[in-house]
Amino acid sequence: MISKEMLAAARGERKAELVFKNGQVFDSYNGVFRTQDLAVHDGTVVGVGTYEGELEVDATDRWLIPGFIDAHVHLESSMLTPGPFSRLLVAKGTTAVVADPHELANVYGMSAIDYLLEADRHTTLDIYVMLSSCVPATDMETSGAVLTARDLKTRMGEDQVLGLGEMMNYPGVINGDDEVYRKLELAKKFRKRIDGHIETSDRYSFNAYALGGIEANHECTTKEMGELNLAGGLKLMIREGTATKNLEALLPAVNEYNRNQCMFCTDDRHPDHIMHEGHIDAIVRRAIAWGLAPEAAILMATLNPAQFFGMTGHGSLTPGKKADVLVLRDLETVDIEAVYKEGIKVAQDGEFLFTDPVEIPLPEGISVGLNMKPVSREDLALPQRETHPVMVIVPNDIVTKRRDLSEAEIQEADLHKIVVVERHHGTGNVGVGLVEGFDFHGGAIASTIAHDSHNLILAGDNDDDLLAAIEAVERIDGGLVVVSGGKVLAEVSLPVGGLLSKENYETFEPKLKALRKALQDLGDSGRFDAFMTLGFLALPVVPSLKMTDRGMFDVEAFRHID
Repeated sequence: MISKEMLAAARGERKAELVFKNGQVFDSYNGVFRTQDLAVHDGTVVGVGTYEGELEVDATDRWLIPGFIDAHVHLESSMLTPGPFSRLLVAKGTTAVVADPHELANVYGMSAIDYLLEADRHTTLDIYVMLSSCVPATDMETSGAVLTARDLKTRMGEDQVLGLGEMMNYPGVINGDDEVYRKLELAKKFRKRIDGHIETSDRYSFNAYALGGIEANHECTTKEMGELNLAGGLKLMIREGTATKNLEALLPAVNEYNRNQCMFCTDDRHPDHIMHEGHIDAIVRRAIAWGLAPEAAILMATLNPAQFFGMTGHGSLTPGKKADVLVLRDLETVDIEAVYKEGIKVAQDGEFLFTDPVEIPLPEGISVGLNMKPVSREDLALPQRETHPVMVIVPNDIVTKRRDLSEAEIQEADLHKIVVVERHHGTGNVGVGLVEGFDFHGGAIASTIAHDSHNLILAGDNDDDLLAAIEAVERIDGGLVVVSGGKVLAEVSLPVGGLLSKENYETFEPKLKALRKALQDLGDSGRFDAFMTLGFLALPVVPSLKMTDRGMFDVEAFRHID
């Protein structure tokens, strides 16, 4: 609410509570920096010009820009609960995120969405929510929950809900699936945004997808895909995560005419990468280094997502916006000296200055533990066939390729078993196949982060270690493990849905480091993130082969091979 005191401060008739003096203030709507004062009152920007403040910050030789916005993120990939996640991101200059709790929702359903809506009330970071559209992502695997259009309707009217999350069921959109279209029409009725998820160069499939009302897409991986996406009227979300890095490939598609249709997102980014490389600040920094004008990069990280999603309090340093201000020492390197959230300094030189809660109350419906039937050695046997389809990892991407090998060729190839065990309903389903591309040997790795149904997924080169890994994951109520010689070399417990830790990053990071060190000791080269890649080998909506609890799945044919 605008008070008379704020109006008086805006008119310059009284001192504002906070004034940044003589800074290079970014004018988002003209795309230029101007030397002037930035006045803040009651957590809100009240004006730029010449002002006096009760508290004045000398911003001489500093650049002042709005807080960064992540246009599409699954906070579950940080493996942190919302409090520690908030601390990590705000220290890096991200003050708002558009989160799709798709991962937790596939485990817990509506309770996961309620968890994030409640989390926003406790965190410094502004957490906006897109309602998860694909729970489950497909009916080709066993998920923990189901969300229908009727379920989503109960939350679509919430102010913190910005729309319908990534529509991964592109065959359903293209072919007119009734339930898919009930969800799409629900978002339109509430005048909320519809996020997309399609990776294709086929114009006709894309046209049918866009016709469904999809408005944005973060799955483009080539310049040609990016241009097709923009030509079809969709906003281009340029993703730079841990497993999937598309910035370099997509920047050539950005020009002075279309850059206001583009924005940045991380999608999935591990916490140590956020800590040591950065978050949206890292993407902006890299984009500038690769030739994008700083002003354009800042707009793509601030105003563009704010305007697209209707985040009226964000995106620019103009009257009436939240005073989420980044103070930069250097523009080209995006060197963040301080972060202000609604006029309060919350981070200095990459250090968060407050304490967001580690644990936020869990709503009814969120429990701890796995529901699995025992797995035997016989369950890990490969299906009998003359030739075996082999999943081939594409480093730093979530797509896979396919090779078909005979029994004799399998004996000569450097392969691992890939196993998915259903862990939500105790069905006893176990899918087994072969994967090529992991560097480690003499062991197994296991994770309950397996997009999107998040069953237990494992990769290993011997059954003894695979069985030991299954036992270890059950013991820690879900998480990540590395096993060799039947012994657990490292483990990370993720008891909230098998996806999130209950620790702060400071205590969580050493365990993550130990996990990576254990992998390295087994020969992992680090040329791609083995655990992040493992998690996406179960995603049956991204080509070419993926593994589910019901067996190997051919995404292009959209059917199980087994």
